[in-house]
Amino acid sequence: MNDTWTDRWNDRYSNEEFAYGTAPNNFLKEQLEKLNSGTILFPAEGEGRNAVFAAQLGWKVSAFDISAEGKNKALKLAEANNIVIDYQVGELETLNYQAEQFDVIALIYAHFPAAIKSFIHQTLETYLRKDGYIIFEAFSKKHLEYMAINDKVGGPKDIESLFSIEEIQSDFPDYEIIQLEEKEIELNEGLFHNGKGSVIRFVGKKK
Repeated sequence: MNDTWTDRWNDRYSNEEFAYGTAPNNFLKEQLEKLNSGTILFPAEGEGRNAVFAAQLGWKVSAFDISAEGKNKALKLAEANNIVIDYQVGELETLNYQAEQFDVIALIYAHFPAAIKSFIHQTLETYLRKDGYIIFEAFSKKHLEYMAINDKVGGPKDIESLFSIEEIQSDFPDYEIIQLEEKEIELNEGLFHNGKGSVIRFVGKKK
């Protein structure tokens, strides 16, 4: 991943205010509250709002991001809530996660560069145990239409970095599909996710 990409996220997370707020993502919250707590991994976790929420529910939380500024904010948020999360900074292939380490992997607006996003998904799913869950929400390819109307809703501006149902089916083939849909939602998350958008939502159980 190039320095420009890293610098972009360090810049976004360097302000005192939280870019996407401190409350958890609604879809993640809804899904985690259905499950018994265990081990969970948050890729591209940014400033930690979702990881901190999971830890408050009793999950043993691991998270990573390329942004050191994101980690700093996440650890401050964790400390303010009197909980502990394991947060690493680096690209996935440099980190020491193990096969079948996690009960859940939560990909919440984890938009990786188009050239590596499928590779990242396929690597991550090896870290998930049998009968574990993927919880996924991210912008769909249709979301470009929403950004053209309201850029405050946020999201990548290149269609290759956005998702389709077919891509999720291809990246996670050996899963019982509990939920997989393209959906219009209203976002109200901090400074950079505000307004109507189009997302892919996926909950899958590993066979």
